[in-house]
Amino acid sequence: MSGSQREGAFATLRRGLRTMPEFRRGLPATFALALLATAGRVVVPIAVQQVIDRGLLAPGGPDLGLVRTLVLVCAVVVLLTGVAVYRMNVRLFRTTETALAGLRSRAFRHVHDLSVLHQQGERRGSLVSRVTSDVDQLSTFMQWGGVLGVVSLGQLVVATVVMAVYSWQLTLLVLVCFVPLAIAVRWFAKRLAVAYGVVRERVGDVLAAVSESVVGAPTVRAYGIRERTAARLDRAIGRHYRAQVDAQKVTAAVFVSGEFVAAVANAAVVVVGVWLGLAGQVTAGTLVAFLFLVTLFVAPVQTASEVLNEGQNAIAGFRRVLDVLDTEPDVRDPAATGSALELPAGPLGIRLEHVTFRYAPGTRPALDDVDLTLVPRRRYAVVGETGSGKTTFAKLVTRLMDPTEGRVLLGSEASGWVPLTDVAFSSLRRRVGMVPQDGFLFDATVADNVRYGRPGLTDAQVTAALEELGLGDWLAGLPDGVATAVGQRGDSLSAGERQLVAIARAHVAAPDLLVLDEATSAVDPATERRLTLALDRLTEGRTTLTIAHRLSTAERADEVLVVDAGRVVQRGTHADLVDVVGPYARLHTSWRRSSSGLPERVA
Repeated sequence: MSGSQREGAFATLRRGLRTMPEFRRGLPATFALALLATAGRVVVPIAVQQVIDRGLLAPGGPDLGLVRTLVLVCAVVVLLTGVAVYRMNVRLFRTTETALAGLRSRAFRHVHDLSVLHQQGERRGSLVSRVTSDVDQLSTFMQWGGVLGVVSLGQLVVATVVMAVYSWQLTLLVLVCFVPLAIAVRWFAKRLAVAYGVVRERVGDVLAAVSESVVGAPTVRAYGIRERTAARLDRAIGRHYRAQVDAQKVTAAVFVSGEFVAAVANAAVVVVGVWLGLAGQVTAGTLVAFLFLVTLFVAPVQTASEVLNEGQNAIAGFRRVLDVLDTEPDVRDPAATGSALELPAGPLGIRLEHVTFRYAPGTRPALDDVDLTLVPRRRYAVVGETGSGKTTFAKLVTRLMDPTEGRVLLGSEASGWVPLTDVAFSSLRRRVGMVPQDGFLFDATVADNVRYGRPGLTDAQVTAALEELGLGDWLAGLPDGVATAVGQRGDSLSAGERQLVAIARAHVAAPDLLVLDEATSAVDPATERRLTLALDRLTEGRTTLTIAHRLSTAERADEVLVVDAGRVVQRGTHADLVDVVGPYARLHTSWRRSSSGLPERVA
């Protein structure tokens, strides 16, 4: 259980408000309007008392002039109260949305600040729900429950003060009636906090199941597992339903308790008030006004169950958002501390100094004491069996993760070496590029996706960049050229075409160091030739580190690094390694056999 889950509701709210300075700035004026609105509500009971005691029951007969004056004053006050309520709502809505927009933005950016390793450990649906539905729940409460809570609290205080002025005996009676409920509410609040904590978790489960089934729809259809997927989604929905029902049971108990205590308080005031009236201690007008005031006092208590219900739901969501913001990024931008360095000018090489990386404490190292230097402007291929540590190598060089032990440095002997942990992200992302294997594209046009590499390029410049890579004929075959929409995740294009766009994106970014998770591992021969030509032009003259799945890439590399069980066990050119008994020769033989259609013996 996280710290935010252990703390109480008020502690969560105090801590949360520190993250929303926009909301704090708007509170004073909103509270002033709320005070004006609630003060106006007690004018009617006071006017009723004055009309009865000094107007209708005046010693010399009814004073209709006073009655007309009091009615006119009441009308003006009610009008002003309505204006105050309107302005309070507008201010609260505007302030709330401004604050929550900032909170949502900070939470979203913080998710991106977390390392790839942390993001892989969280279900994406759960992370999305924290930035969307959990903040939405908080927005609903602050705009509805917040208004109701502020007005009700003010109404409760003002009504109590006026009641005490009229009759301290009746006021004490009302308060005594509500003491048991006040004690019970603390117990109910704890139960609701637990219940709605489960509800918000179940919302994340449902979103995770839905998003996974939608993204994986082709696999679901291909393997005929629609019923199994539907059953999994039904289980998530069923758990959410049961969590909501459990929470509503507690809410219903709060509501019933409030209704019962309110009825007892009203009955007690009528009985004791009539008795005091007969004893001459209160006037008829005072008793009628007091009953109005009791209604004003009871109404906030009767709505407390709704406010408590929505409040605990919102606070449970707030805790989940704060959990994201409280998670310390394990890959930090040194620019945040003001001590960041820029990468040295000129071509970049790579140095790993006794680098070890584990995905979890106590597990086998994905990379184990790797110590090597890669000089600038050479093309390196990293090969090895599945699980050998190739992809980990690439993630450490691009600082998507930091090593458990040792250091990764970029630079050269001429310009000096700089530890990656000291390099500002802005400099790193500008000088180091990566093309992942899946070639992820955004739901936009070809040109828009290429422009992510260098914002501001015109369509003509994007077209020229594609032609530089030898992709002019492919571009001519697209229905709308660079204006062709690629669809969500690039699904309107083939896997190979997505890689072409990703390569063009890296090309316009013009990095000094390029890391490729090889793009040619799952494409047809024609697309592979096109990709190979584009990659040759992309990698020319710059340091390139390619995670090679097909050893044809290793054959064209300047140097090959063979990784086995997290260690670099061989290093040299293809010609040097292919005829030497060892892992590379075995991998190459296996690849040649699979390429010729014979059964492959090595994973």
